[in-house]
Parts: sequence; C-alpha cells; structure tokens
Amino acid sequence: METVRSIRLIAGETDLRLDRYICHSCEELTRSYLQKLVHEGRVTVNGKVAKPSLKPKAGDVIAIHLPPLSPSPVLIPEDIPLTILYEDDDIMVIDKPAGITVHPAPGHPMHTLMNAILAHFPAISAIDSSVRPGIVHRLDKDTSGLMVVAKNKAAHLNLAGQLKNRRMLKRYMVLVKRCPSPEEGSIEAPIGRHPRDRKRMAVVPNGREAHTFYRVVKHFKGYSLIEVTLHTGRTHQIRVHLSHIGCPVVGDAVYGVRSPHLERQFLHAFLLGFKLPGTGEYAEFRSELPEELRRVLGQLSDASPRAMKSR
Repeated sequence: METVRSIRLIAGETDLRLDRYICHSCEELTRSYLQKLVHEGRVTVNGKVAKPSLKPKAGDVIAIHLPPLSPSPVLIPEDIPLTILYEDDDIMVIDKPAGITVHPAPGHPMHTLMNAILAHFPAISAIDSSVRPGIVHRLDKDTSGLMVVAKNKAAHLNLAGQLKNRRMLKRYMVLVKRCPSPEEGSIEAPIGRHPRDRKRMAVVPNGREAHTFYRVVKHFKGYSLIEVTLHTGRTHQIRVHLSHIGCPVVGDAVYGVRSPHLERQFLHAFLLGFKLPGTGEYAEFRSELPEELRRVLGQLSDASPRAMKSR
C-alpha cells in the first residue's frame, strides 16, 4: 500500500514551480527522485495530477504519492572525497560541503556522507545496524560546515551526552535579509511541526523549547552577516527562528528568501567545540567560509560601499 504525504502551501510562497517547491519541502528525498514522481503522475495539486512547471497558489494542497516502501537501504562504501580536519581512535571531525546528504534515505541510497565515511573507516558499521552509525548530529543537505562523527559505541554515547546536556558548542555564519533588532540577542520560541504543512517546522505554542543566540558581524545594504550560537538543536532551528523575527536566511527557498547570487542557503557551521571522548580535553575546530559564500559577501560589499563591521 502506498504512503501519501500531503503538503499545504502557505501564503507568500507562490513563486516556485511545483517541482522546485517539493524538492525544498522534502529534504530527505532527492531532487531526481521527486522529479521522477512528478513525471510519473504521483504528485497532485488539489486532487489533480500536475505538471512540473505548475506554480501552486497559496492554500493549494499538494499530495505526493510515494510508492510502497522498499526494504531498508543497505549502507555501501563509496570512494567520495572527505575533508577530515581531525581524527583519532574515537572520532573524526568532518568539514561537510553543501549539496551532500548526511545519510541514506528512501530514494537516496547512495552518494551520501555516510557512504564516504564507511569507505574511509569500514569498522564504523559495527556501532549499530542503521544507515547512520556514529552520526551524533546532522546538517541539512544545503548547509556546509563542521560535524563530529563517533568511531565506536563509547565515543558515540559520550558525544550524544554532551549534545543532550548542551555542552557542545555549535556556531554558524548566516547571511540574512535586513538587520535584526537588537543587533545582539536571544530568540526563545518553541518549535514544532507546522499546523498545515507537516514537512515544515514553525514557531508554535506547543512546540519544543528552542533557544538561539545571535549577533551581527557585518552590515550590508539590505542584508546582515550574523553569527549564531545554538543552545538547542531543533530541526531547521536557525532558519525557522530567523524567519520568525523577520530576518530570513538568504538562499533558503523554504523559510527564507531566494537569492540571485546563490543556489543554496547561506548557512555555514564554522565552529564546533566539545570534550574529546578519549581524554576529556576540550577542543575547538573551525571551518572557513566556502568560496561560493565568500563570493556572495564580495558582491554585497561591492554594492554596499559603506558596509561596516560591528564591534
């Protein structure tokens, strides 16, 4: 029996074609798989089979009819380049590029970060029988930056405990529309599933506690580069919280604003700090902004001669 997923569009998000909208709304499924479903007539709008080029209107109901579930994907090693900033007997710290999914999912059994990790360290599969052994925390497909991966069960439990007890430092560089006010502050607003679109998250009264700290790093004309520190780790937390305060993430077609300069969201995990499981010593790791994000800042600086750094 096939599974049916329903998505209701929200007012103000009417500029995307159907195929692009569902690709951004279903991050766990690949673009090619979703496009295949559209061409097979498995995507309907208000009960009618729709063409990929259709631009849904606010309030339209999109239904994605998924084929019957196949057996759980098998994790297969793949020779995919990995940027490893640090590695010991217990962990590896990886600098993930944008555009790669962390682990396999239905419709996307290969070409993930987990396939690459397995090729580099085959013994990681002994941690558990899932398709994400050793994964402590994740980054969205189109978010770049630092992740720590455990190489054994003891390290996994240790890191998971640090994350749960909020002893793992995670900071991001984010480009947003406009400038938050005040320019340094906290966003404390509960996050849960959107009441009308179950594939999106939103600030909702009955959501889970979510706490985000931010400070403005640099001003541009109409934009701000901000540094964000996560105190909790809810799904899409940064993107939802910044949209909630009226400063959506640039390049984020789901919660933010599209950008003529960028095909991905401007969100980079540049700093990661935690205690090494093997020694208990605190360590911090940093990742430079990828070239495509530096290029965007250069374009904005050229257009904003008075761009200035905050303190």
